[in-house]
Amino acid sequence: MTASKLVKPGIEYKDSYLEALKEFQAEGRYTFLDIDHVRDNFEDFIRKVNDGKKHLHKPYADWVEPIPETVLWLVKDREFIGTLNIRHRLNWHLEKWGGHVNFVIRPTMRGKGFGKKILQKGIPYLTHFGIDRALITLSPNNKAGVHIVEFCGAKFQDELPATDKFPARRRYWLDCT
Repeated sequence: MTASKLVKPGIEYKDSYLEALKEFQAEGRYTFLDIDHVRDNFEDFIRKVNDGKKHLHKPYADWVEPIPETVLWLVKDREFIGTLNIRHRLNWHLEKWGGHVNFVIRPTMRGKGFGKKILQKGIPYLTHFGIDRALITLSPNNKAGVHIVEFCGAKFQDELPATDKFPARRRYWLDCT
């Protein structure tokens, strides 16, 4: 068995990624992605993910300024475990509700320490992109996520209430130096 690692999304993870996508959709995530379309056009999907034109989160409204983003996958033994999204800078929307970093672990791999690993392994990438302090936002109900970011050293800043367009968010700053 090999150690988990962060990699650029690649076609060699197709079967595992599609299994994970089914798991995510069963819990209501990524429902905007059509699994059959992703499966039938996987090489194009990967190309778009890697060139920053197809992000693995719900598309934003037209009025939200697009931000350069790098998508990395956590894999182990050629199996997809989770996704780490790194936004290279913040806009007004990300300052409140999105942050520099977003990560998600596939449901069948949760509770095994991979959330901590994906965030810890992501810090050198954040530094590479010139991000000395990374903003991470979480749902106040995401107890596992809160535990992960606090374990990794992120410091709580505040909690923003829900609005008519956006959910409540806890905001943390992670020192990447």
